[in-house]
Amino acid sequence: MLTSTDFRGLLNQRFLNNFLPVPALNKLYPAVCPPDFQLPHVNGEGSIRLSEYREKQPVILYFTRIFTEKQYCPLCFPHIKAMNTAYEQFVEAGAEVLLITSTDERQSQIVIRDLGLKMPVLCDPSCLVFRAYGTGQALGAPLPAQYVLDIEGKLRFKHLFSFLEPNAQVSRLLEQLQQISGGLAPVATPGGG
Repeated sequence: MLTSTDFRGLLNQRFLNNFLPVPALNKLYPAVCPPDFQLPHVNGEGSIRLSEYREKQPVILYFTRIFTEKQYCPLCFPHIKAMNTAYEQFVEAGAEVLLITSTDERQSQIVIRDLGLKMPVLCDPSCLVFRAYGTGQALGAPLPAQYVLDIEGKLRFKHLFSFLEPNAQVSRLLEQLQQISGGLAPVATPGGG
């Protein structure tokens, strides 16, 4: 469901903490490992630590914008669906996609069920990981961003929110994976420098 008239759960501390606009910051450096984190794995067991993927496989960090289990960002909703549809392509390319949302575990479980999400969903209701990655915020939720990390955990591509291109196209993310797998590993930073 893209929109709903059910606004329960929208006005909470997370909404207030993310209400004022803060632009995305281009503070992560190419070819350097971005900050490690550990977040609850909502559709799995326990939690996931980013550093566990180093030397194992590339990772797509997929920060998305969901207000509540009933209120999706209209710029992010179609992208979430597209990423979910393409999830097997990412896996076939040898990568894992970690969807990171600011909804709490209960809300995230409803989102997983309603959208039939296949990729691991991590919840960051405190938004500390969103802030560590400089994704920015506006009107009650962090802004979306995508990062491609190579097998060593180093940043090879980042896409920060802009109104011209709110999210990196699925084809662009797959292309970046192909390039790092082929040893080309260029660093590109559209939508944020």
